[in-house]
Amino acid sequence: MKARLDELAVFTGSPEFAAPLHVGRPSGDGVEAFVARVRDAFARRWFSNDGPYVQDLEERLAARLDVRHCVTTCNGTAGLEIAIRALELTGEVILPAFTFVATAHALEWMGITPVFCDVDPATHNLDAAQVEALITPRTSGIVGVHLWGRPCDPDGLAAVAARHSLRLLFDAAHAFGCAQGDRLVGGFGDAEVFSFHATKVLTSFEGGAIATNDDGVAARARLFRSFGFADYDRVESPGTNAKMSEISAAMGLTSLEGFDGAVAANRAAYELYRQELAGVAGIDVMTQGDHGRGNFHYLVVEVEPNTSGLDRDLLHRVLWAEQVYARRYFFPGCHRLPPYRDRPGAGAAALPQTDRLVERTLCLPTGRAVEQEQIRRICALVRLAAGNAGELRRRLGVTPAAAPGQPRRER
Repeated sequence: MKARLDELAVFTGSPEFAAPLHVGRPSGDGVEAFVARVRDAFARRWFSNDGPYVQDLEERLAARLDVRHCVTTCNGTAGLEIAIRALELTGEVILPAFTFVATAHALEWMGITPVFCDVDPATHNLDAAQVEALITPRTSGIVGVHLWGRPCDPDGLAAVAARHSLRLLFDAAHAFGCAQGDRLVGGFGDAEVFSFHATKVLTSFEGGAIATNDDGVAARARLFRSFGFADYDRVESPGTNAKMSEISAAMGLTSLEGFDGAVAANRAAYELYRQELAGVAGIDVMTQGDHGRGNFHYLVVEVEPNTSGLDRDLLHRVLWAEQVYARRYFFPGCHRLPPYRDRPGAGAAALPQTDRLVERTLCLPTGRAVEQEQIRRICALVRLAAGNAGELRRRLGVTPAAAPGQPRRER
């Protein structure tokens, strides 16, 4: 482990790791079970159009989530778009700006205006009180995001939606296997959408699913994801092609079988990070704890520059030089990205908590592909940077963090 600044790769040292360490890198476990399913699919010559693996995956997901329906899709973004259509959203929809841009883009792509709301600084999730203040006659719905797998105040948002006769959709891309108390994510609101992207704890290479207890929403989602076909040769509505393939479903089933083991590995990584970073000035590891069950997939730290002298972007630069590919989710916030940043309400003072978080949060590598000893070495790098922040800035010619949304300057 490195003990001196000169050893850092941003100066004269070699990278700590020979190969990059990523956030959410797939483990590669279960290859034999997956290959057996692929051989079976080849033997049947049934690769798409609601094959037996897709049907099996939907049934198992619905049972695990304790919902009436689970409609798989080719990816999570397509799932959001299908759900938006199935819920008949129009006009304006309120959502957080502190989310992956796909949440906003899915609405924009469907011809709906995203209205960005600030978040609770403790949970990083939508603040229900602020949502209510943004409702106008054009508002048709709310999209909550279970960020980092922490449930997004489903009861508070449901109460707001009920008072104003709004639809409530949840982006649950991070939250498969998570719960609030005894209530699993998947059954909240009118529908919830999961992502099974390659980096997720449950993966189908690319894929997603819409979970709902609403029979009508499920029926419309099934129509819309398959060109509007209600039967072999009967089209009942416009639609698109958002079906999951049999090969993706085969991977989804394989991943589902290993899901509990993946969560256990994530939790072990989370506990080790908390142990190794405890007491490091300015480094706050976000807890996964009080809300119920989590999947521990994201290890999120907040870097507080006023405490340690180390800001998030300087730590990010140090880690990347060491081939620790920490991620600045979701910098700089959806409200500061085109096409949204020039719209009314996206100014610097509009979302103060979001602006604060996008300058401070950093996700560190986790998952089965990251070993415990590697985590100890990552944490040693963080401690070295935090303990020598002033000298790091001086030698790299970096000024302290700029105002939110503004670029930092280098001398």
